[in-house]
Amino acid sequence: MKVELAQLNYTIGDFEGNSKKIIGKIESAKEQNVDLVLFSELSVTGYYPHDLLEKKEFIKKAEDAVAEIAKVCVGIAALVGAPRINENERGKTLFNSAFFLSDGKIQSIHNKTLLPTYDIFDEYRHFEPNREFHIVEYKGERIAVTICEDLWDEQPTANEFGKDKLYSISPMEELAKLNPDFVVNLSASPFSYNQEGWRKDVLVKKAKNYGIPILYCNQVGAQTELIFDGGSVFIDRDGEIIKELKYFEEDALILDTKNIGEKSLQNEADYIEKIHDALVLGIRDYFQKMGFKRATLGLSGGIDSAVVAVLAVRALGPENVRVLLMPSKYSSDHSVEDARILAENLGIRHDIVHIQKAVDAFEKELALLFEGCSADVTEENIQARTRGIFVMAISNKFGHILLNTTNKSESAVGYGTLYGDMNGGLAVLGDVYKLDVYRLSRFMNRDGEIIPENTIVKPPSAELRPDQKDTDSLPDYEDLDVMLFNYIELNKSPREIADMGFDEEIVRKVVRMVNMNEYKRFQAAPILRISSKAFGFGRKMPLVARY
Repeated sequence: MKVELAQLNYTIGDFEGNSKKIIGKIESAKEQNVDLVLFSELSVTGYYPHDLLEKKEFIKKAEDAVAEIAKVCVGIAALVGAPRINENERGKTLFNSAFFLSDGKIQSIHNKTLLPTYDIFDEYRHFEPNREFHIVEYKGERIAVTICEDLWDEQPTANEFGKDKLYSISPMEELAKLNPDFVVNLSASPFSYNQEGWRKDVLVKKAKNYGIPILYCNQVGAQTELIFDGGSVFIDRDGEIIKELKYFEEDALILDTKNIGEKSLQNEADYIEKIHDALVLGIRDYFQKMGFKRATLGLSGGIDSAVVAVLAVRALGPENVRVLLMPSKYSSDHSVEDARILAENLGIRHDIVHIQKAVDAFEKELALLFEGCSADVTEENIQARTRGIFVMAISNKFGHILLNTTNKSESAVGYGTLYGDMNGGLAVLGDVYKLDVYRLSRFMNRDGEIIPENTIVKPPSAELRPDQKDTDSLPDYEDLDVMLFNYIELNKSPREIADMGFDEEIVRKVVRMVNMNEYKRFQAAPILRISSKAFGFGRKMPLVARY
């Protein structure tokens, strides 16, 4: 059987656009004598629609789209993902389903069994789990249909408190009893640099354990925070990956299940390169799918804003990026010069706005209110908030979306000013630790200097007071990032982290800072997720707690 894996980029709720892509792929597949085209999970609606699934009109449009797609499936079959109304008297209103389409109509429907409800996933909020298993018989082949998590009943655990068997049932085990010739999996599996290998391991293990080939079709593209990296694969019955599609871009592959041919895999990339590509895709899709075109940000001469500027240019083009340089009396001359050189290297418009007069005006008006008080972090924050006013004015006046430049290390410990440097419509580096920001800068300069070397090598500073350094308030990032990763991603206790060789008092101080600053992160811009545990809706913590 000739099967095409169609790895496409969908937009949530764009029924017309998504259907047009799907139908276009089916029509082109017909011309190549393809028997079956495989699309990804919830391809008709885009993944994940969240509470749009509670709107009757939304579900009706999904049903109509599936019916229209079915009409073109004559002389060819397709598997598409969409929500389906649960007709049973009990249970949730919907199923997360795969529709097998041929002869111009829906031939069978296959519902998702395992509904992830952890981290970023909340599918049990909307969907009823499947309890019945059946296969597709088509052109002499017996096809087992699974949807994403259905192959993930066993998972590696990120911490010792978790289980590797998350569910009480294994869809693969049930379907294997029906003797399928191969398994297809419609997936929407988001990118995570520190769990990326798990996905292949899970798929390989399933194919090998059951001796059944797997055709895995993943989504690609970004849906606000979530970035889907594609990487669809064919795995043979021995658990060997034979075919692999591209990462971070649309792709397609036609294969004959009886004659797979030679191995064709993607070149292995370093994790920093993958983070880079994920962030570029995340910015580009956020802007295109929201109907935005231009971006702005404050360019300080520091590493974070430099990296965001490069990513923005690569995602949107230099003609669509405008930056502001906003020195105060504490800004060093080399910071302004570094920012100017970077802007010229990137070919983007840059304007210099000296904020000191505005800061002085605020301080003058506040003097009476602050009478008898010594200067402290309040005055530092006035500078950050003054910069926020200028970049937001550019955003409002010219329709530029402000990109936030705060990195994950800073966000974790609250090293940022609400309504100042935490402003923005999208947090580009909010899931990237500081040391990885430096690694990104080196990657960007691999073919020649774009980011000035001085920006990379100078000690990081917010430049809000004389000779300020980040290490005045924080441990070295070499230590801080390790502590944070173990606390946030791996859920280790302060004692366990201290046992790794860190001073326990410092560890507890860092943990306390993480816990105390949840209220700041709650108000922050949406973050492009590139790890297994990003701040945002994938990490739900109480704002008020004594822990």
